[in-house]
Amino acid sequence: MKDAVTMVLPRLGSPEASDEDPWGEGHGTAPAPGRPVTDTHRWRVAAWLAPALLMGALGIAGAGAPGLRLEELATWGRVASSWSGTWSTLGWGEAAVTPYHLLMRAWAEVFGTSDLALRGPSILAMTVAAALVGALASRMFAPGTGLLAGLVFALLPTSARYAQEAQPHALTLLAAVLATWLLRSAVDRPRPWRFAVYGASVLVLGLSSVVALLLLVGHGWTLFAFRREVAVRWLVAGGLGALPAAGLLWHTGQQGGRFAQVSDPSLTVLAATPRELFGVTALGVVLLALALFSLPLRYPAALYTAWAVVPPVVLLLVAQATPIWLPQLMLFTLPAWATLGAAALTRVRARWSVGVLAAIAVLGAPMHVAVREPGGHQQATRQLAEIIERRLQPGDGVVYGSADPAGGWVGRTVVAHYLPADRRPRDVLATGPQPVDGRLPVAECADVAGCLGDTRRLWVVRLGEQADPVQAIGGAKERLLRTRYQVAQVWRPDGLTLALLVDERPDL
Repeated sequence: MKDAVTMVLPRLGSPEASDEDPWGEGHGTAPAPGRPVTDTHRWRVAAWLAPALLMGALGIAGAGAPGLRLEELATWGRVASSWSGTWSTLGWGEAAVTPYHLLMRAWAEVFGTSDLALRGPSILAMTVAAALVGALASRMFAPGTGLLAGLVFALLPTSARYAQEAQPHALTLLAAVLATWLLRSAVDRPRPWRFAVYGASVLVLGLSSVVALLLLVGHGWTLFAFRREVAVRWLVAGGLGALPAAGLLWHTGQQGGRFAQVSDPSLTVLAATPRELFGVTALGVVLLALALFSLPLRYPAALYTAWAVVPPVVLLLVAQATPIWLPQLMLFTLPAWATLGAAALTRVRARWSVGVLAAIAVLGAPMHVAVREPGGHQQATRQLAEIIERRLQPGDGVVYGSADPAGGWVGRTVVAHYLPADRRPRDVLATGPQPVDGRLPVAECADVAGCLGDTRRLWVVRLGEQADPVQAIGGAKERLLRTRYQVAQVWRPDGLTLALLVDERPDL
C-alpha cells in the first residue's frame, strides 16, 4: 500500500505549467517526469474507481437497517400518494422539495417504496459523487491527490449517513461536484455550449436545494479573482440556471412555507456543526487543520477553498437576519474539505498519508456502526412498529400526540408504512381515512369519550422520548386517558415513545 501511494503522490508543484491550463499550475495536464503515460492513466482510473467502489460498499452496507426518520417518512408519504398528491405540495408551502418528491415518485413506480428502495437514489448519488471527487481532484492537482480526496470523502461517516437517507442531500452534493467539474471544463475551453451545460447543472443544484446555490458565490469569487474574461458568460449561465430555484423559493415564501427544519446559529448550534457535518468532531478538526495547511497552494486550491468556506460564511451572515442555519444544508461542501485535506497530505511522506487515512477510518468507525442501528436515523420507527405488531390483540386502538411538534402525523405514518392494514390497531379518534401524503393533518373527533367507546387496550404513539407518555398529548384527550386508563407498559425506542394503556374498570 505504501509503495502504491508513494507512486501516485508526486509533489503538487512538479508538473510543468501548460498553455492549456488556464489556472496557471499545470496540475493534471501532464504526467510527472519519468512516469509513463500508461502508468499515469492507470492511476487516473484508480483515482475515481477506488473511491466509487468504497463509497458504494459503505452506502449499501446496512442501508435497510435503520427505520425511516421523520423527514424520510414525509418522502414516503409523497411517493405513496398519487401524482396529483405529490404536485399538491406546490400549493401548501413545501414547493422547494417538490422536485425531489417528483423524482422519487417516478423512481418508486419502478423500484417500489421499501426503505432500501427509497434510499437507492441517495446511494447511487453518493457513489457517483465519490468518483467525481477523485476525478476532479486528479485533474486539478494530480492522480495521487484525486485518489486521496475520493477515499477521504468516502470514509467520512456523513457520506455514508446521507447516502442512506431518502432526502435530497446526496443529490445536492452530487450536483455541486458536477457543477464544479463543468465550471472547470468551461474555463479550460470557453465555449457557449460548455457554459450552457454548466447552467443546466446549476439548475439541478438549485432544484435539489436552494441553499446550495451559495456555491455560485464561491465559483464567482474564484472567477473574478483569476479568470475575469469569462465572468460575464458565467454570470449569464449561472443566473439562468438559478432562476427556477428562485421561483420555487418565492412560491414557498408566498405560501408561508419552509424549505428545511432550521434554527438560529447560537453558540451551541455552531459548536455542534463539525460533528453534524463530518460525523465526528475530531474528524472535522483534522480536516480543518489539513485544509489550512493546503491554503498556500495557488490557483487549484483557491476554487476548493471558496467552495468549502464561502457558502457557510454567507449562510451564517444571512442567518443573523432569519433563522436559516442548519449544518446539513452545508453537506455539499464536504468534497471541497476532503480535497483540501488530500492536497495537504500529498505534500508530506506517503506513510503519513496512509496513517491519516487509517486514522480517519478508525475515528469514523463508531459513527459508521451507529448510523446503521435501528435508531441510527434519529427515530427507531421500524422498531416501534415491530413492538406493536408482536403484542397486538383484536380490538386494540391507537391514539397519537396531536399536540406534538409534528402534529401526530409521524406516528400515523409509521403505522401506515410498517404495519399491514390487517395488523394495525384502530385509529379510534380519526374521523376520516388515513392519508399517506406525509405531514397532512388528520381530523380527530371532538367527542373523545364517544369515539373511544369500550376500547379496553389503547396504544399511544408520541414523537420524542417522553417521561410521561400521556402528558401534553392534547387537551380533553389527556384528561380522559388519565381518568379511564392505566399505563401498563412504556417503550422508548430512539426518538419515540410508545405506551400501552389498559382500561381496568370492572364494568367493561
